[in-house]
Amino acid sequence: MTIYESVKSELRTAPKIWAVTGAAGFIGSHLVEALLKLDQTVVGLDNFATGIQRNLDEVQASVTMDQWARFRFSRGDIRDLNNCRTVTSNADYVLHQAALGSVPRSLEDPIASNAANVTGFLNMLVAARDAKSTRFVFAASSSTYGDHPALPKVEENIGRPLSPYAVTKLVNELYAEVFGRCYGLETIGLRYFNVFGPRQDPNGPYAAVIPRWVFAMINNRPLHIYGDGETSRDFCYVANAVQGNILAATARISDPRGQILNIAVGHRTTLNALFRILRDRLVPTFPHLKEFSPVYRDFRPGDVKHSQASIEKAKNAIGYQPTHAVARGLEESLEWYVRNLVATEEQPE
Repeated sequence: MTIYESVKSELRTAPKIWAVTGAAGFIGSHLVEALLKLDQTVVGLDNFATGIQRNLDEVQASVTMDQWARFRFSRGDIRDLNNCRTVTSNADYVLHQAALGSVPRSLEDPIASNAANVTGFLNMLVAARDAKSTRFVFAASSSTYGDHPALPKVEENIGRPLSPYAVTKLVNELYAEVFGRCYGLETIGLRYFNVFGPRQDPNGPYAAVIPRWVFAMINNRPLHIYGDGETSRDFCYVANAVQGNILAATARISDPRGQILNIAVGHRTTLNALFRILRDRLVPTFPHLKEFSPVYRDFRPGDVKHSQASIEKAKNAIGYQPTHAVARGLEESLEWYVRNLVATEEQPE
């Protein structure tokens, strides 16, 4: 039995109360689903800025009626401290996923990114501290590594931020460390590396690469690659992120104040290779993709050239063992993508 399987077994016998912000979002909804299937009590918060009701509807359809009855949801914004207090009240563990993601979005509107990602984050820390929550686990970001050239990325070595978004995620880590030192709040930040999977939004200019590409391919729209396609990423299936959160919340570690862990697979895939993998898997269903090619554009400002995580610290600290490499994650994602990403109207560029 793995450490993760052992933890899940313990939770089933001794359920806890979990607060999940961004509960209607991509990763947040998967956390809600996984926790409900473990018979936990979950309190969710979302303002639907990027989350959608359909994600929660899918969660409801995937759990039993008794499990769904353990979920309480509030519509609200983390920029309002009262909303944060509502979701953290009586929570044993806080999984803070709410944020305005995307490097391009932050370049276009740094004030909005700062308000959600810094002010909202501070509000959640204060609320969790005052609620005396056992542990505060939050979505950090691989963007924090900035221009540091070394590969793989090791938690202790970061460079200069390359975007306003990266600045906000670095500030989150600093605030969490300070709350650990000053107030004793246990905090663990999970630096996600390019998480993908079902329920990830393909629409709009800030969409993640995999669902956006799948949308373009199955609907025969232009697919844009920024740079020469040799940019590489450590693509991480959402089930790995769920595992990381649950382990980080429950792990018995010597000093859980201000800890930072990479959550990834530990391997790189270039954008050109990713395109070929997707095309090969989709061609049997969409024959037009045999002759489909990407359109190359200039490299985007604020992006990093290569990203790959060292996951040794997460393995040693919390027993993290990713279960899904890119190929397996895509296998589990493509059915959902194909079912949900057929265009009914023009996708915005």
